[in-house]
Amino acid sequence: MGVFDFVQNGVREMMIARHDQYKHFIVYKHPNQNIPMYSQLTVDSDECAVFFRDGKVFGVLPPGRHTMQTQNIPFLNGLITKFTGGDVLIAEVFFVKTSPIRNVTFGGNCGEVTDPFTELQVPLRIFGEFAVVVTDPVRFIVGYHGQCAGGDNEATLKWIKDKFMTSVGTVVTELAVAETSNLQAVLNNRERLAQAFVARAPNLNDIGVRILDISRVEPNVPEEYMVEIRAKMKELSDAKWEVKKKKIAIDGAAADAQARQFELDQKFQQDARYVKDLAGNYQNYAAGQAMIGAGQGMAQHGVGDGGMAGAGMQMAVGVNMAQQMGGAFAPQPQFQAGAPPQQQAPAAPQFSPGGVIVTCSACNTKQPGGKFCAECGTPLAQPKTFCTGCGAELAAQAKFCANCGTRAGAPAGPVSAGG
Repeated sequence: MGVFDFVQNGVREMMIARHDQYKHFIVYKHPNQNIPMYSQLTVDSDECAVFFRDGKVFGVLPPGRHTMQTQNIPFLNGLITKFTGGDVLIAEVFFVKTSPIRNVTFGGNCGEVTDPFTELQVPLRIFGEFAVVVTDPVRFIVGYHGQCAGGDNEATLKWIKDKFMTSVGTVVTELAVAETSNLQAVLNNRERLAQAFVARAPNLNDIGVRILDISRVEPNVPEEYMVEIRAKMKELSDAKWEVKKKKIAIDGAAADAQARQFELDQKFQQDARYVKDLAGNYQNYAAGQAMIGAGQGMAQHGVGDGGMAGAGMQMAVGVNMAQQMGGAFAPQPQFQAGAPPQQQAPAAPQFSPGGVIVTCSACNTKQPGGKFCAECGTPLAQPKTFCTGCGAELAAQAKFCANCGTRAGAPAGPVSAGG
């Protein structure tokens, strides 16, 4: 062997890649298991490299050029052989295509499937064309290496198609049960059937392969079996069909009831939080709800002009209703049977219709305004005042409305600014 041949063979050993004549292979196994340290491994953009040794996966390298040294690729430490002083790695390297494989035709017998309504088992055949892609190279090689490694694309695709055909019966039966439909209706809806194969093909998932698309699918059941299914369906009594329909209706009603109960639970929790954190007690909460309801009712029936004046009128009615509801929840005087009139508890003080009733936040005593509670001395929240011209809230001690210029306390109706 000449010097040129020696150099050429040395360079070949230092350059590890898929040979051009094998670029189309779904799986290509590098023929040499002895990999020199610091050699260059080239992985194309549509593939990855999987390292095995003694049937165990050590690592996967993505597309790119990789220098075989442990500083760059830590998992190579497990592949170094001690007999060469650490200069050679021993591993099986598989190159796996990760780009889609299209126009894969399939067809044949899928075994027997069960019609969910008649419970009859019938043989099923199916034909079509799909596109697949390897999604888990490690899982794919583990399954492939143990069964048909070393073959070309024909052997690899046969293995994939056999796995798919064993999934057909499972998918068809699951689809019929999920859609509460008979087998004939499922097989006639070929578009829906193709979508089901794309979404789930269990035996392909187990080997790390997924169907991307099915361009056509043609299921077939021998006519004599379909005649038997149709005859069996006619024999089913109306009562059995009614039972199935009622069960579906009961399941739907249960789902609706669960949804309504969820809404009620949410409303109860919200109301409890408002009473505890915002309103302080149920009396204040009920008064606030009355104000909201009054405003919404007046808006729905066209009360007010829709602007600030209408909002002011709605708020005034809501305040009045809130006061009435607040009085409804206030403690009522108690009377004793047979007691003389002078011993009866005195009635709650009455205020003039135009007065503003203020409730103390500490002791809930109602009183006609003021800065401090007459019962416990707590500072009282000052009542809000609103413009009689536009309904806007007036600032404290304001003499004129900052929104329209109406004098504070002026009678309702248009008033000229500053007048």
